[in-house]
Amino acid sequence: MTKSGKALVFGSLAVCISASLWGLDGILLTPQLYNLNIVFVVFILHALPFLLMNFFLYREYKLFGKLTSREIIYLALIALTGGALGTMAIVKALFLVEFKDLSIVVLLQKLQPVFAIALAAILLREKLNRNFVFWASMAIIAGYFLTFGFNLPDFNTGSKTMIAAGYSMIAAFCFGAATVLGKGVLHNLSFQAATFYRYGFTSLIMLILVVVTGNLSGFVLATPFNWLIIVIISLTVGSGAIFLYYFGLKKVTAMLAAICELCFPLSAIVFDYLFHGKVLSPVQWASVGLMLLAIIRLSTQRRTAA
Repeated sequence: MTKSGKALVFGSLAVCISASLWGLDGILLTPQLYNLNIVFVVFILHALPFLLMNFFLYREYKLFGKLTSREIIYLALIALTGGALGTMAIVKALFLVEFKDLSIVVLLQKLQPVFAIALAAILLREKLNRNFVFWASMAIIAGYFLTFGFNLPDFNTGSKTMIAAGYSMIAAFCFGAATVLGKGVLHNLSFQAATFYRYGFTSLIMLILVVVTGNLSGFVLATPFNWLIIVIISLTVGSGAIFLYYFGLKKVTAMLAAICELCFPLSAIVFDYLFHGKVLSPVQWASVGLMLLAIIRLSTQRRTAA
């Protein structure tokens, strides 16, 4: 395998692992913060990792003066979309369905690649070829059947479900946009710097929201168990996964990264089985196989990047 081929495989694997860690977070960790305000949760899950990053990435501050206005705008937009708005929207959607029905959140992950691929083609001019379109379509279709089987999505589980669907759509667009914007800024930034500034900008945005909305009381309302979960998320599936994600994103196209992120719903269903005993149906297992095959084919083929 050529050097570029190895980079493509390692990059795809890194994105898949980071997406799987987010699946673990959605099933096992974030639900434990249900008693806290959403704005405070999103703020502290960015502020604490950023504070820790300052101990070993403080040299990245010197880079700020060298950033172009375009790069600063990109970083701010990444923080606003993928960090602030996207995270608040997905957490809000989860809270609305009380973590009992993950179909809305998983549906979000089916829509995200659509937004990311469309934006990548428009903003980054990443080229689409028939082989990529075919396997990307197979991955998205497999993701649908993995979630819903042969049934249609059920939007009649309660009055809050449609609202949750709306938040999921917002989150899908925000995360898709963050993927594309992240790829755009990684041309000149290391994945460490991209992660550092993403968390820094997001922390600043969320701090303003916490103060404006009067949610600083979250520091007092959080229980010792809440703080334990916050620390675990911050050190592992939070900043750790983002570091890994940007490492992979630097080596692959935004379109391929969006497809690899389908490992989120895949891992969510697997973890749901491991921790909650929910068994997959035959059609879901078939979908798992098709999705993995599609991701492998997408990660091993070469395409022209922007």
